[in-house]
Amino acid sequence: MSVMIGIDPHKGSHTAVVIDRDEVVIDQIRVKASVNQIAELGDWASRYDERCWAVESARGMGYLLSQQLVAAGERVVDVPPMMASRVRVLGSGKSQKTDPNDARSVAVAALRHPGLTMVRADDHARVLGLLAKRHRDVARLTAGWS
Repeated sequence: MSVMIGIDPHKGSHTAVVIDRDEVVIDQIRVKASVNQIAELGDWASRYDERCWAVESARGMGYLLSQQLVAAGERVVDVPPMMASRVRVLGSGKSQKTDPNDARSVAVAALRHPGLTMVRADDHARVLGLLAKRHRDVARLTAGWS
């Protein structure tokens, strides 16, 4: 069965929802953001042979998760937050803002907009750049504490 798995990522947990081609929710899961998140999601999704993952803000909050999915050999689509929000409010019939509804909206957006960017594995230079940026941000924050 061909399915789209939408993910609403957060710092503490990630909610994933599986939909079919008719946008019907088949299954959902919430996993704790941890070193085991990819193993848990992979085990849960393994029953769907033809699957594609859609991660909201794969270059932002969903960066680590999307990179881990790509490294595990999964196909991953980056869904901009504004697009997912519009789908939730205008198209899904489920305008209530909950993590499962958000994850479903991400999956629907990816399903209905085939031109979205596929996530590719970043090289080490990109990862080191992100670490350096984080270091500068923390240094700026702590500079005012003295």
